[in-house]
Amino acid sequence: MFLSVVIPTYNRRPILAKCLLALEQQQLGELISAYEVVVVDDGSSDDTVAWLRAEAASFPHVRLVEQDHGGPAEGRNRGVEHAQGDVIVFIDSDLVVTDGFLLAHATALQQQWQRSGDRLCFTYGAVINTANFDDPSSEPHKLRDLSWAYFATGNVAIDRQLLERSGLFDTRFRLYGWEDLELGERLRRLGVLLVRCPEAVGYHWHPALSLAQIPRLIEVEQERAKMGLVFYRKHPTRRVRFIIQFTLLHRLLWELLTLGGLLNERSLRPLLAWLIRQGKPGLAQELLRLPLNRIGVRALYAEARAAGLA
Repeated sequence: MFLSVVIPTYNRRPILAKCLLALEQQQLGELISAYEVVVVDDGSSDDTVAWLRAEAASFPHVRLVEQDHGGPAEGRNRGVEHAQGDVIVFIDSDLVVTDGFLLAHATALQQQWQRSGDRLCFTYGAVINTANFDDPSSEPHKLRDLSWAYFATGNVAIDRQLLERSGLFDTRFRLYGWEDLELGERLRRLGVLLVRCPEAVGYHWHPALSLAQIPRLIEVEQERAKMGLVFYRKHPTRRVRFIIQFTLLHRLLWELLTLGGLLNERSLRPLLAWLIRQGKPGLAQELLRLPLNRIGVRALYAEARAAGLA
């Protein structure tokens, strides 16, 4: 089995270095004949490209592909286009994997192919969120790391021909969010089975919450709202409405939990700052999710009204 790991990246050089180093340390076994790492730089403005070229000898499995800034959907498609493997593995450039990562995906795929007699499946590995940059793999698995998403491309592997039959990613998703779950809806309609593969572990690094991040987090929710509407236009189903929180239930839920907006990013700021000072940025992040969800749902309904869909 020849695996191609496709990684779109944009201005993430420091954590990308850890990501690629971990991929160079894979234990392959007999099942994997070869693997490559296709890094698609999405028009980074930092030194990612120059660094990759300078350090090419340190990463013999890596092939660099460059594109103008077009978003992760376009980047993943371009990566697949340049990939040589018969299995595609998608991860994000801020994921640091264990040394048995690729073998775990390959083993789970092979076992499912043999059980079913076809290749209508993909494997979904474990993603453990961490803010520990120096030693991301020391983070324990937490309840909030569990995800019920279908085809979240932070850690999945799939047969290349099946992926191409699905139509790849829709490049209209140029902002943050939903491009992978939208592809997942098309895979679901093809009868593709999700096979959980908890042995394929990746540690998803992101910096601990700071108050300076809040404006960007609000911007992300507004982008997700725009892309959520693209998702719903393609798949106008109750299931998709629930996924993107385009329901009356979600509107009522976040209004109630934020007391009609009284608990917002401004009113919570002193408490968030105190929690961060106490060394509890994770708890602060969970608390901030309340107003952020309200912002996202309200933005989605505003987009829908402007489009005549609500």
